[in-house]
Amino acid sequence: MNNIIILLSYSPPAWATIIAAAFLLLTLTLSMYLLFEHLSAYKNPEEQKFLIGVILMVPCYSIESFVSLVNPSISVDCEILRDCYESFAMYCFGRYLVACLGGEERTIEFMEREGRATFKTPLLHTSDKGTVKHPFPMNYFLKPWILGRKFYQIVKFGIVQYMIIKSLTAITAVILEAFGIYCEGEFKWGCGYPYMAIVLNFSQSWALYCLVQFYTVTKEELAHIQPLAKFLTFKSIVFLTWWQGVAIALLYTFGLFKSPIAQGLQFKSSVQDFIICIEMGIASIVHLYVFPSKPYELMGDRLPGSVAVLGDYSADCPLDPDEIRDSERPTKLRLPTPDVDAKSGMTIRESVRDVVIGGGGYIVKDVKFTVHQAVEPVEKGITRFNEKLHKISQNIKKHEKDRRRTKDDSCIVSSSLSPAAKKVIRGIDDPLLNGSISDSGVSRGKKHRRQSGYTSAESGGESSSDQIYGGYQIRGNRWVTKE
Repeated sequence: MNNIIILLSYSPPAWATIIAAAFLLLTLTLSMYLLFEHLSAYKNPEEQKFLIGVILMVPCYSIESFVSLVNPSISVDCEILRDCYESFAMYCFGRYLVACLGGEERTIEFMEREGRATFKTPLLHTSDKGTVKHPFPMNYFLKPWILGRKFYQIVKFGIVQYMIIKSLTAITAVILEAFGIYCEGEFKWGCGYPYMAIVLNFSQSWALYCLVQFYTVTKEELAHIQPLAKFLTFKSIVFLTWWQGVAIALLYTFGLFKSPIAQGLQFKSSVQDFIICIEMGIASIVHLYVFPSKPYELMGDRLPGSVAVLGDYSADCPLDPDEIRDSERPTKLRLPTPDVDAKSGMTIRESVRDVVIGGGGYIVKDVKFTVHQAVEPVEKGITRFNEKLHKISQNIKKHEKDRRRTKDDSCIVSSSLSPAAKKVIRGIDDPLLNGSISDSGVSRGKKHRRQSGYTSAESGGESSSDQIYGGYQIRGNRWVTKE
């Protein structure tokens, strides 16, 4: 409660507000100028719709940081919005590179060609072309990636997952802040900030890693747009601002941040906001040179048609050797001078609509793809688990069925026996009844049976002189229960 009262009553120093406002004005002026230049020369929608999303990151960062600096009580909300747009800008930058390669299908075709080059390399010549090898320590966890459709899907998933996770954590942060347990910038066990920082750190690092690998593979193919400057500019804004915030929070936690700026601004969020306002002013100047609109202004309208060299000859017409020799010489084409003042086929309103609607369609499609890629392994795991449970239950049922069948068969056998068989089952063989061979011999046993006049039950005869002892009687050499 005391912290809320302090935040509501706090106002930043005048010098900090003036400096931040000056850089905000510079950022908005240069960024809006560059934005309208692209909208006026909107002649390559597939590239420019995503390039505009990257350009807008700088003014969005600057506005949100200035508002948070002036009113620290809503700094958490401003930071969440800023981070959400950061993830969207990363998606736009990845899509912009794909558009510069000619779209998804052409990008995949290029990667598949590079991947096939690996298998065509002779065995005695080792070449890393067509294979993405991971640096330390990633090489202990990941196998090398072969260029192709699968590699493109991995990169696409890595970039879009950050946008999704960033949005989900933003919603979670708003909920936790409402209950007072988010604790921005505080590394405490009972706060939600450190756990979300860990999740976002891994998610962002993986997205940037995928983006770096994609740039490494396509940098030669993208040489016409000078990708290194664009990549470094974007990466510095996204990556450095994030780690800058984490570093400031850690320094405040351990009491190591005691500079005059920190003492004047009091709050660590205010220090981060003040620095970002200055950084975005510098970034807006860099964007004028890194993402210029001049190449699109010089494109002119695209006209149907193609240029063919020796394409008008039929197969039956013999080729003139002199013409073949002339065709092999360097050819200079006189191209029409581009009309710089020529307008594109779209007005600014139509360009804005294409940016919003066309870009939104790509986002929805890519989010569906990423969610499907994330859910599919879970669904397969659940399906395999259910199949195993079903198999176990079937085996248990089969075992119970076999046990009942064995029990039923034993009852049928015992009930179907004849009385004579039952007597035999109840009898006990006793070889000593006829005397052992050592005591009386075989002849003595035969003589005893003749004297007793007994005929065994197995031969079907009747006993004339059965001996009875208690509840038992002797028949031949068996003890049988008395009937």
